[in-house]
Amino acid sequence: MTNPVAAVRRVPPRTWARYRFVAIVLTPVMLLFLYLRVVPTAQAFLMSFFDWKLIKPADKFVGLDNYVKLLGDHNFREAFFNTTLFAVATTIVSVLLALLLAAFLARVVTGRLGGAIELLYFAPVLVPMVPVTLGWREIFNYDHGILNSALGLVGIQKQPWLSDPQMALVAVIILSVWKQLGYNLIILLVGMRAIPREFHEAAAVDGAGAWSQFRHITLPLLRPVTLFVIVITTISAYNVFTQVYVLASDVQGSPGRLVRVLVYDIFENGFRFFKMGYASAEAVYLFLIILALTIIQFRFLRGSSQ
Repeated sequence: MTNPVAAVRRVPPRTWARYRFVAIVLTPVMLLFLYLRVVPTAQAFLMSFFDWKLIKPADKFVGLDNYVKLLGDHNFREAFFNTTLFAVATTIVSVLLALLLAAFLARVVTGRLGGAIELLYFAPVLVPMVPVTLGWREIFNYDHGILNSALGLVGIQKQPWLSDPQMALVAVIILSVWKQLGYNLIILLVGMRAIPREFHEAAAVDGAGAWSQFRHITLPLLRPVTLFVIVITTISAYNVFTQVYVLASDVQGSPGRLVRVLVYDIFENGFRFFKMGYASAEAVYLFLIILALTIIQFRFLRGSSQ
């Protein structure tokens, strides 16, 4: 039987030097992550059990009272419904479009033209959300927006994109799909190009067409990458805030009030009504929702591949 102590002692000095280098490099990053991510998360969780008004000390312990009140809060239920509808629509549309475009680019378009198209789709990912949303406000403008002008050319009446709650939610979905599509496309395209060509060549020899190869070879081998894209897109969608805050203003001009989502509701409770304990409980609910959805997606997609 091998002595574990002796095995450790046989590690070359150069290997120990690499371990020390990795530890030295990663320690500041991990400490910064703990300070900026883990500590605030723990503080928010503890804060959710107190009635803290932001401008007063958090000295009144209320236990689970904030969580119970949220379940009966109309704004919270509306925000949860809107956020879930937005997340489902954005994830499905952006992933499906990215999958189809990636399959087209990987099979049909190659060379410099393919690189130019990839750059064109990925460019929106690089632009900050605020200027992008301000640009889309002009596109969705009722009177002189490009979108309503295009609809008029095909005989469709103008749509109140920025004044009707339902149409405003559709507008936010369109903007978010456009913004997310390039990222999903590049990730899926890299995954497709990593699949050995021998599989497709063997299937072609056996008489399999393009659709059959895509269905029986590309999709199964691409499942881990697709899972990653779906999870990342879902998490991003449930954290939607900027495009709602800038794009969906109500008739009084109050930002974000036309389409209420969870992060905006947390922001309003915490920094408008100063109910930080209440807002922290809502943030914990959001965390649990995202965690549950992520676990379900992992179990469903991984289980379907076995």
